[in-house]
Amino acid sequence: MTRTTRRRTIAPEGAARPAPVARDSALAAEIKALVVAGRRDAARDRFAALVAAHQRRATRIAYQYLRDVYDVDEAVQDAFVKVFAHITSYREELPFDVWFTRILVNGCLDLRKARSRRLRWVLPTPPDAAPPEPAAPQPSPEERLLASERGRRIAAAVEKLPERQRTVFTLCQIAEQSTSEVSQALGLREATVRVHLFRAVRKLRTLLERER
Repeated sequence: MTRTTRRRTIAPEGAARPAPVARDSALAAEIKALVVAGRRDAARDRFAALVAAHQRRATRIAYQYLRDVYDVDEAVQDAFVKVFAHITSYREELPFDVWFTRILVNGCLDLRKARSRRLRWVLPTPPDAAPPEPAAPQPSPEERLLASERGRRIAAAVEKLPERQRTVFTLCQIAEQSTSEVSQALGLREATVRVHLFRAVRKLRTLLERER
């Protein structure tokens, strides 16, 4: 499957990486050097720029996995904490967004598993003993989009995909990563990633056609 635009399609093989991605990787390498040199305060100041650059994209990815604003916030913040805590293990030859996405996705999957385990042991609470519902936070632009009718239909269809297809589709179409980047993030051959993406798109079209 060929990408013709960054947002909707996969970049052709051999295409130059976008400048912002190269800048992020260089910035991550700079932060790593500052931490190694013992200048952690300066490293934190520089790290704030990475957080600002990836916050919205990280939220989109996490929401695809978790569908809960509280869990999304926890997963995103935890991913940034892990990145800074382990920045000295960052390899400069690996694009930062690939390394960061791998940490974020693994954290989302762990949180989903933990949530499933909790739900199995939760007992129903009598209505009169239930605590008051917390005030709902203001939805982000991404959440407003997903709340739309089309967004709900697409999100529901994505949830019906097999796990690997859903992961590949999310990284390629939501996180806007190339098949090469997803291959590195998931440890799969790029040809395998393309097969999963093709099958995911084909299945989504079938699911959405049935709902018309």
